[in-house]
Amino acid sequence: MDNAGPRQVAGISRLPLYVQGMSSIPGVENPIKLSSNESSHGPSPKALEAYRETASEIHRYPDGDQTELRRAIAEVFALDAKRILCGNGSDELILLIIRAFVTTGDEVLLSENGFEMNRIHSLAQGGEPVIAPEKHYRIDVEALIARASTRTKLCILANPNNPTGTYLESTELHWLRSRLPSQCLLVVDGAYADYVQRDDFESGAQLAFKRSDVVMTRTFSKIYGLAGLRIGWAYCPENVIDALQRIRTPFNTNAAALAAATAAVRDQAHIVKVRRHTADWLGRIKRRLEALGLEVIPSVANFYLMRFTEASGKNGTGAAEFLMSRGIIPRPTLASDQYLRITVGLDHENEAVLNALTDYMTLGGS
Repeated sequence: MDNAGPRQVAGISRLPLYVQGMSSIPGVENPIKLSSNESSHGPSPKALEAYRETASEIHRYPDGDQTELRRAIAEVFALDAKRILCGNGSDELILLIIRAFVTTGDEVLLSENGFEMNRIHSLAQGGEPVIAPEKHYRIDVEALIARASTRTKLCILANPNNPTGTYLESTELHWLRSRLPSQCLLVVDGAYADYVQRDDFESGAQLAFKRSDVVMTRTFSKIYGLAGLRIGWAYCPENVIDALQRIRTPFNTNAAALAAATAAVRDQAHIVKVRRHTADWLGRIKRRLEALGLEVIPSVANFYLMRFTEASGKNGTGAAEFLMSRGIIPRPTLASDQYLRITVGLDHENEAVLNALTDYMTLGGS
């Protein structure tokens, strides 16, 4: 008798495992967690109230049509509610898009940096990820266009990008769409778009409104502070909405998440406060770290990427260990010990990071 048990689909075991940011430090009761780009401010008080009010109804299924949340998003962002679809985080929506539009042998065009699950989902679907290098920590539109082919079915990019925090200007985004093959769907992941305060930035909503080959995704996990509830949304052309509605599960968003997100998106005063705090600290952090001899990549998101030069005799690995010894959790990234990514936190958290990095660069560790 064969006792090997059921066998995985061919290729599954070769997929890379997604590595999350650390969330704890052994022996430290309440560490400062700045590894996952969460909002240290937490959600709007109105979102918390809406969340609590769902407790008496958890024996009921949620609204499978997501009516109230779609209506709220449409009103706040001046969009068409019929073209909005919500999901278990924006990553579920990207997964659904890949399932709907990619088959074995199709190419999925990705930039060098970005959400690793896009590559994993593409491989699992039988697609072939094509990676375009970036230039000066920015998505290189010309490199993406040069690698597109008749087999390219999707192009997925994050704007702003992670872990760099840089962004494509509106003209660059439009140029990319105009040069991609006609059969290619452009997916703009706007997880950090709510933080951007630039006149030349476009979230992707305008393109998605005008064209049948662009989707924009957003999340409530970042500036809205609802990461634990797993809720996101996409703005899609009608042909994409039709495809995703046919393959999503009937209740892919839970009632508590729907209620909290509806209240959160309507409380834009809370969002303005968080956005201003983040932008102010990004400038202060950049100045302080550059004075220590670190290179800080200009960021418009809620995190910053720093590079340690060889001349300094310091590195990202040593800095991460030093920060952890101070009860602070950063995120090593870019598969290089030259770099470290840290989320913008509350005032006292940011000061703790700056003080620790000052000590590391001037006194301790290598």
